[in-house]
Amino acid sequence: MTALTVKRADGILTVQDMGRPGHLAQGLSRGGAMDRRALLEAAALLGARAPLAAIEMAGAGGQFSVDAPTRIALTGAPMSATLDGEALRWNATHLLQPGQLLQIRGARSGVYGYLTAAGGITSEPWLDSRATHLSIGIGTPLAAGDALPCGDDPAPERPAHGLAPESRFDGGTIRVVDGPHTALFDADVLEAFYATAFTRGPRGNRQGVQLAAEARFTTDHAKGLASDLIGPGDLQMTGDGVPYVLMAECQTVGGYPRIGTVLPADLPIVAQAAPGAMLRPRRVSLDEALAAARPEEAELRDLAGRCAPLVRDPATIHDLLSYQLVSGVTAGDDLDRG
Repeated sequence: MTALTVKRADGILTVQDMGRPGHLAQGLSRGGAMDRRALLEAAALLGARAPLAAIEMAGAGGQFSVDAPTRIALTGAPMSATLDGEALRWNATHLLQPGQLLQIRGARSGVYGYLTAAGGITSEPWLDSRATHLSIGIGTPLAAGDALPCGDDPAPERPAHGLAPESRFDGGTIRVVDGPHTALFDADVLEAFYATAFTRGPRGNRQGVQLAAEARFTTDHAKGLASDLIGPGDLQMTGDGVPYVLMAECQTVGGYPRIGTVLPADLPIVAQAAPGAMLRPRRVSLDEALAAARPEEAELRDLAGRCAPLVRDPATIHDLLSYQLVSGVTAGDDLDRG
């Protein structure tokens, strides 16, 4: 068993995995990582067969240490990271030794970064998940001094791997499929909505993200609308016509009209959009939405196939002369050591 200790918490740090699906009838939304793809990327980099419980870092990271050698993966929103002062590559794995200090600073773009230990965080599960669910009080944000139990690294000898990052950290186009309330909006309102370039508004958290624009998108048919089932991706309008994309910790029922639903594949774009980033909705048909749907197991296989051993830049290796770069060639101090 390995302990991953939080020496300092600079952002909002929580333990997250893929959440708790299947409990909507009990009033519990899925929760879990805001950027689910980042956990899939970490699993692929570490050679894991399934996503692991990790530390989700909102805005910034902090300082961390371990008490046993373990590989870590850094994924999600790129953040400045160093190990004992030496810069680390993001979207890659690194070996962390006891006594070393891992420091992760603020996000260079995006919002949510992820620190995943190769053995995964093994805190006590609740309803088959270790995810913190802030909106209903399951767990709390991590603080300095917290020591998280992790499984032992199953393959500490595995070389460091890297993965080319995706461009999902600065906004972009989000595909939206019609939902049960789309027909409540007049054609001109729908046309205006899909012609609008929104910015990620100042209001947003793990429950939902505001789409900001001067225009408002209302319907006269919203009065008396019965509450019904809602979930992550639903695009819900407030009474004054401001759209919100519901996210991982959204409520399970709601009565506001929903103009459509963001495809699951594009939710990481919404999650990683920092305030002011541009988000453009694009209306797609049900057939297009179904064609875009992929099991996360298939995504993990594809990501694993794209991982490659990490090639270090010799200019950044401070102890380069300690390596035997060519057979028979050494640093030249063999006799001195003898």
